[in-house]
Amino acid sequence: MTSTRRTFFAAALLALSATALAQTPCPTAPVADHGKSVEGKPLASPPEVATTTMGSASLTVNYNAPAMRCRKIFGGLVPYGKEWRTGANPATTFITPVDLIIGDLKVPAGTYTLFTLPSEGTWQFIVSKKTGEWGIPYPAGFDLGRTPMHHAKLPAPQEVMSISFEKTTATSTQLHIQWDTTDEWVTINAAK
Repeated sequence: MTSTRRTFFAAALLALSATALAQTPCPTAPVADHGKSVEGKPLASPPEVATTTMGSASLTVNYNAPAMRCRKIFGGLVPYGKEWRTGANPATTFITPVDLIIGDLKVPAGTYTLFTLPSEGTWQFIVSKKTGEWGIPYPAGFDLGRTPMHHAKLPAPQEVMSISFEKTTATSTQLHIQWDTTDEWVTINAAK
């Protein structure tokens, strides 16, 4: 085989490989296989729980964790300027047995629904007094209040959304919402 022919076949093989790669579905990280739908199939966005103990108080967030699955997340699947249930399936719930200050918002002990208002700038963390809903449509008029969030960029895309408590002490913690390359968080302090 001449060198011209080898070059032609190598170029053709490269072009075919590039076409095949472009048509291959985006690979995703395995998604946890717990939580079942009504039909008994695994939920696409399984239930998760984030907990922490701040002093003697146990704080809990119940949410469902969606995956990226090759989708544009913020500014796409989750639009900017529209309240988001901050998870999937049932609305995300927050339970606190003690009074708290979340950001600059006073939150009495109780059960609440959490929403966020994503933005290309500063996000808003929303605490809703309405509980037990699916999370869409957003229950306007039931806000306990809103507070600005802090932003950080994750070093690599995170496939599955997570809510976690970090830097917890006896009197404070941070609640982080992480997905794709976004890390939005608020400080939670024990009320004085």
